Amino acid sequence: MRDRLMRVKHGDDPLAALEAEAVAIHLSDREANLTMAQLGADLIRKHQGNLQTVLTHCNTGALATGGFGTALGVIRAAHLEGMIERVYADETRPWLQGSRLTAWELANEGIPVTLNADSAAAHLMRTKGITWVIVGADRITANGDVANKIGTYQLAVAAMHHGVRFMVVAPSSTIDMDMASGDDIIIEDRDGRELLEVGGQRVGAEVEAFNPVFDVTPADLIDAIVTEKGIVERPDTARMAQLMSRKHLH
Repeated sequence: MRDRLMRVKHGDDPLAALEAEAVAIHLSDREANLTMAQLGADLIRKHQGNLQTVLTHCNTGALATGGFGTALGVIRAAHLEGMIERVYADETRPWLQGSRLTAWELANEGIPVTLNADSAAAHLMRTKGITWVIVGADRITANGDVANKIGTYQLAVAAMHHGVRFMVVAPSSTIDMDMASGDDIIIEDRDGRELLEVGGQRVGAEVEAFNPVFDVTPADLIDAIVTEKGIVERPDTARMAQLMSRKHLH
């Protein structure tokens, strides 16, 4: 937006220029969402054509994007094609984006959804026939490591153990090719009161709380990264570089 404002010619209306840029960004993001959604749905069909039971984390739907969603967009597209039997949505502590946003979006779409505690994820994989874990990303590094909402890493570890496929869905703007690996990502620690209080009332003991916002999932735990440029299966540095060298969509 700052760059767009700097390009406004003398005498032009800066507010109109910024509004036009905002609309263009929104439409571009929605187009990317729809492309990723179809690519992800096609990938699900490629590997497993039967009804899917999927697990997702945090919120990656229309409320978080330009109107369709990244990981949730894939789930929506797969549901429209008759491939989704049920979605399990992690509650996503401590801000509960899964229960407050994702579960609401899925229910509103008529997609069968069950809310679960984050700590139930591995048990779900073992007992409920989970076939895919589908998540978004806040940043992806040059080697395919993925930073996402805290709890994503443990989902990937559990998925690997249980033979569940793990898909990351994010626009190519999330990929930072100047960052070699997830080791270079600085993880923010938030106020411990988010864990120690509920509704402003102290419920935890007088102890310290460890409350990181994100974690990093190593690339070798990821089956596929889906972007609007295409899909990288079994991501590594070479495959990520090949994806980002493409000038056109997929």
